[in-house]
Amino acid sequence: MQPVSLQPVSWTTGGALGDRDRAYDNVGAIPDARSYPARWSEAAASFRERLSAEGRARLGLPYGAGPRHAYDLFLPDGTPRGLAVFVHGGYWKAFDRSVWSHLAAGPLAHGLAVALPSYTLCPEARIAAITAEIAAFLDRAAAEVAGPVRLSGHSAGGHLVTRMLCADVDLACAERIARVVSISGVHDLRPLLGTGMNEVLHLDPAEARAESPALREPRPGARLVAVAGSDELPEFRRQNLLLPTVWHGLGAETQAFEIADRHHFSVIEDLTDPGSALTRALAGG
Repeated sequence: MQPVSLQPVSWTTGGALGDRDRAYDNVGAIPDARSYPARWSEAAASFRERLSAEGRARLGLPYGAGPRHAYDLFLPDGTPRGLAVFVHGGYWKAFDRSVWSHLAAGPLAHGLAVALPSYTLCPEARIAAITAEIAAFLDRAAAEVAGPVRLSGHSAGGHLVTRMLCADVDLACAERIARVVSISGVHDLRPLLGTGMNEVLHLDPAEARAESPALREPRPGARLVAVAGSDELPEFRRQNLLLPTVWHGLGAETQAFEIADRHHFSVIEDLTDPGSALTRALAGG
């Protein structure tokens, strides 16, 4: 993978984990956090309207029979040189694809088609079932667009796209995955067992271990870039380092970086910029 101009990671944990709810509470840690979803939704709707008017949006494509088994596909000018994917976060229990359409802008400018899925949320689905849904989506979307596949996901979405690099996941298009960019990804689910959100996630110790990419083996030839913001909560910075460190020892090609002056919500917005280091990390050779 070509290097990208991101900030190397340098930090200390500051002691024991302590209050797990606070350790994973991005809303509580980010000023004006509750204003972000409305701004994202507005930008996403405007983006879809423009791409639809240009004939470059295919919306609501099915990948399964469930009500949330659908994805949007945005097309670049000319023949796509491959497929990029963005899987949203929200701790597996919030949001859908409609909030994030505008994040396709950066990869589209690099000639990639971009697919964004919805998936069944907890507690209606367990996390293991969501992993299987993303695999089904990915095989369906990859069948629509020729060429290499590049995956990105944010927070819980970072978990889901790194699961696609795990050797235990049944994925027909696995050999086409050129790289995965996990943005503020949660790569070890075990700390979430002690959080209030687990009343919705319904994780038990066995599923937390089985669904943690950091406890699984990567596919042969796996290529991973893990990115976080320098202003994120310490647990997300730790999780960002964890998976590349483990998988490097298992033969994967890995990098871990931080983007300066970004927190958990602002870090993904660099995907709207074709020239940003984050977009280049996803779209590069």
